[in-house]
Amino acid sequence: MNDNNEKTLNLFTTRVRQMILQYEEIQKENDELYKMVDDRDKQIAELEKRLHQSENDYKSLKMARMLEVTGGDVEGAKKTIAGLIRDVNTCISLLSEEQPTSRADA
Repeated sequence: MNDNNEKTLNLFTTRVRQMILQYEEIQKENDELYKMVDDRDKQIAELEKRLHQSENDYKSLKMARMLEVTGGDVEGAKKTIAGLIRDVNTCISLLSEEQPTSRADA
């Protein structure tokens, strides 16, 4: 009976050691996966930053293209600038009209 208990105890000890080794391997794999996720998050953040910068560059180039004066298109450029100024003035007027109402609410 004692011999049987000893075999069972040895088997149990062996299984526990195997489980500990498997746990350590899984823990290492988990750490590696977390590192990969962190690296991907950094890469995504960098790409989003580059995308935002590219969008800003595109908007600037688009505006510059709108204002570009080529050959005899001076009159067209003046009209475009005058239109932009009117739009800005309209926005300022709208904001000025809204300002007293927002102060009364505050």
